Amino acid sequence: MPTLSIIIVNYNVQFFLENCLHSVFNALKGIESEVIVVDNNSVDGSLKMLAQKFPQVKLIENKENLGFSRANNQAMKIAKGEFLLLLNPDTVVEEDTFKICIDHFRKDEKVGGIGVMMLDGKGNFLPESKRGLPTPSVAFYKIFGLSTLFPHSKRFSQYHLGHLSKDQNHEVEILSGAFMMIRKKVIDEIGMLDESFFMYGEDIDLSYRITKADYKNLYLADTSIIHYKGESTKKSSINYVYVFYRAMAIFAKKHFSQTNAKLFSFLINLAIYLRAGIAVATRTIKKFILPLLDAFFLFVGIQAFKNYYEDAVKYVEGGSYPIEVETYGIPMIVSVYILSLLMNGSYLIPTPFNSLIRGVFSGSLLTLIIYSLLDESYRFSRAIILFSILWSLFMIPAYRYLLHLLKIRRFRKAKDQRIAIIGKKEEIIRINSFLLDTPAEPQLIVTISADEENDGYDYTAKLYQLQDIIEIYDINEVIFCSKDISSKEIIRQMGMIEKPEVDFKIAPPESLYIIGSNSIESSGEYYILGSNAILKPINQRNKRLLDISLSIFLLILSPILMIFMRKSLNYIWNMWKVLIGKYSFVGFSKLFKENDEELRIKLGILDPSDLYDSDTIDEHALEKMNFEYGRNYSLSKDLEIIFKNLFQLGRKV
Repeated sequence: MPTLSIIIVNYNVQFFLENCLHSVFNALKGIESEVIVVDNNSVDGSLKMLAQKFPQVKLIENKENLGFSRANNQAMKIAKGEFLLLLNPDTVVEEDTFKICIDHFRKDEKVGGIGVMMLDGKGNFLPESKRGLPTPSVAFYKIFGLSTLFPHSKRFSQYHLGHLSKDQNHEVEILSGAFMMIRKKVIDEIGMLDESFFMYGEDIDLSYRITKADYKNLYLADTSIIHYKGESTKKSSINYVYVFYRAMAIFAKKHFSQTNAKLFSFLINLAIYLRAGIAVATRTIKKFILPLLDAFFLFVGIQAFKNYYEDAVKYVEGGSYPIEVETYGIPMIVSVYILSLLMNGSYLIPTPFNSLIRGVFSGSLLTLIIYSLLDESYRFSRAIILFSILWSLFMIPAYRYLLHLLKIRRFRKAKDQRIAIIGKKEEIIRINSFLLDTPAEPQLIVTISADEENDGYDYTAKLYQLQDIIEIYDINEVIFCSKDISSKEIIRQMGMIEKPEVDFKIAPPESLYIIGSNSIESSGEYYILGSNAILKPINQRNKRLLDISLSIFLLILSPILMIFMRKSLNYIWNMWKVLIGKYSFVGFSKLFKENDEELRIKLGILDPSDLYDSDTIDEHALEKMNFEYGRNYSLSKDLEIIFKNLFQLGRKV
């Protein structure tokens, strides 16, 4: 009988899963074990990756997404280990994590469950590593922010047990479902996960049932793991707010008295409306405040000039501009500028200053072109056009810079990639070659040896000099080659470097991707080496704008174009799907069809292979075309593919 059964539920996180399994099998050396992966109908290539790289894994393939609880229960029913570990796929474990946990179980038969210290992808401690029971009072303190105001108070910080040191082992009430090791006999006694919980809350319920059965839950600071997504993931989303707090309501109804459950339910519903309202308001303000301010300043300035010029210069002896100048002309000028600013990424948070300047200049050029193309009878005033250009070039950058100085909306500082790669010769050469082939070439790459051995490679420094290297070379990105450096050492190094501007990434062996955390907003992102140009927000925005505008144009021309289309009815259907955002005109070749959604790229009617006339392009060539399309993405490339295959737009996707 195996000592440990590890259960991982996967849903469309292929790259995280592969990285996780590399660390898991490194940590299982010397331990009788089995690894069970339950796949909830992933469409991102996870199953193919498992078959190729981890054939020893026991796989349960679901034909639908059954949720976290049901999927884990499927695996627990067949698990044979003395201990069971529920593990998230977006984690990395240290080499001795499992051994340390098992040793603690062996020392005390009353230990029913164990959790460990969790760090996010930037090396920061995740407070959900240790939690208290969410009673009505604890929920009240959390919902209304008292736990945030008094993070170390024994009374107010019960939810995350802020009064207990994260660096010491503690007996706790609630463990995290991201890493929860449990005695199999305890599960046999208290039952498996409650399937009433689809996502969130099931770990709280199971932890509470462990303590009710007179067992202990331990939080161990002796070992740690990386949990990329962490509790911060998507907390501003309304869906998260609803699902999380509804799970709390289910827990209260199940375990608390009727009076307490009603009080808890009231607090939960209050929290849902409060948090959802705040989320909607925050997102709306963040999304629309800058476009509204831009439009306001442009309109007020141009309108004021129009009134002055009309009275003091143009019509001194009486008369006025046509009413259409005020009702149509000025709003159209403002709209052109707002659209130009949007397409140039001037509303990104934070905003790149060069995007703002490019947006203003593009808007000015577009305004001049449109005005020059107008019929003479519609050209209302060159003076107003000239002032509009001068006003936009001055006012937009000026007030945006003021917001920057007031720290209300900062500009994004230009950040040259200054990278340190830690590994051995073979992996460093491999990763270095990919990095140099990316669209934005790194300004600096330094290499650091993962050990003290001399393999003939000209390293910049040794691992023990990493902190000095970061300071001296102003490094802002550290890449660990997991083939050459242990997970334990990676986590230790991340914890030692206290510079929030430094990003940490892990490059798994024999893979064309890096797992990492570039920001708080995307704490669990991955990117494929050399092919991330198409994933840039500005490119995705421009690609969507192209889809919308071109689909409308082609729908208008459909009575004519349908004559030439091979599948005319399907052509209308495809254009409609593009317009509503289900399809894009151009996507990856069908080799990557399963990956499109995970890479945030919509299914395409056409693909890069449509630039070529051959009908017999092999898989290797398709993969290369996809790689080049993603790496060097541009709107002009999409337009070239579309107009070369205009009469193929009725094909079935």
